[in-house]
Amino acid sequence: MSRIFCLLFFSLIVLNSCKSTKGITEAGVKRLNAEKVIANHYNRSFNFETLNTKVKVKYDDGKQSFSPIATLRFERDKKIWVSVKMLGITLAKALITPEKVGYYEKINNTYFEGDFRLLSEWLGTDLDFKKVQQMLLGQALFNLREDKYKSSIANQSYKLQPKTELALFERLFLVRPDTFKMAQQKLTQPAENRDLTINYKTYQKVGNQEFPKEIYIEALQDKKKTSIEIEYKTVDYNAKVSFPFTIPSGYKQVTIQ
Repeated sequence: MSRIFCLLFFSLIVLNSCKSTKGITEAGVKRLNAEKVIANHYNRSFNFETLNTKVKVKYDDGKQSFSPIATLRFERDKKIWVSVKMLGITLAKALITPEKVGYYEKINNTYFEGDFRLLSEWLGTDLDFKKVQQMLLGQALFNLREDKYKSSIANQSYKLQPKTELALFERLFLVRPDTFKMAQQKLTQPAENRDLTINYKTYQKVGNQEFPKEIYIEALQDKKKTSIEIEYKTVDYNAKVSFPFTIPSGYKQVTIQ
């Protein structure tokens, strides 16, 4: 939205202020209480059983960067499968379930099988299967129904903040007023000097539902920054999918101290 258009739009609101504007802000976003925003967010969650997607990924941790193409498949609440390719060659595969994380990569012939600590260290925040799935679908990482939130309007979005913050986390959620999908979610762990910001730049229509198009993830820990950009190129839902995953023999296991 250009600056001129914003000024014109604001002027129209001022000129029409003599009319009833109860519950409408200067940005044109209707005021809603937190309970209503949260209810709408879950009512608009993407409904599917399986997903088969192609994604373009840009990864940069300050020491290394790469931009592979990946196939990303979901079986809702059960499996997330990733196959990473560059120049048509499969470089790595991963299989994430509620119980464990497994992956292997062919460059160094290494593999990992274990809990979510490895993913949590990569992104600098505690993760589990549900949080990873929700993050990739444009849904809140935390169950917003479990706590009390206060609602305000910021950056033409609904801003949700907990009335009582968790001891280890500070949470902030920005929800789009048109679709009630996430615009941004931010988690901070002051004691650990960690900060995770997830921006959902754009969405796309898949069937008649809203699905993320571009996701930008930025993880900060101390002075280390990791950024991941995800662009969904194709999205096919409720198709028949498979999740082939077998760790090749002779690979060296990666361990976490």
